[in-house]
Amino acid sequence: MFIRSLDNWHKTITREKIMTREELVAAVDEEISRLEKVRALLQSGGSKIGSTFGKPRKKRVLSADARARIAAAQRRRWAKQKAAQAKK
Repeated sequence: MFIRSLDNWHKTITREKIMTREELVAAVDEEISRLEKVRALLQSGGSKIGSTFGKPRKKRVLSADARARIAAAQRRRWAKQKAAQAKK
């Protein structure tokens, strides 16, 4: 697929004007530079692309009370599951 797209890219450039070898190498270098920048952005930003691309996420902070409520709810779920297994 890359070779096919490279062939099409070359045809597009050569249709516009006949390029010297140096001009063609310079155009390829520009394209490589552009692709390296895109790759760096994709690697640094994770898998999400959009308005938050490239921005680090803020760490979510829960109060001690909220953590205690979550823990209590989980303990109730475990107790319910354990009681259901004991009945079997």
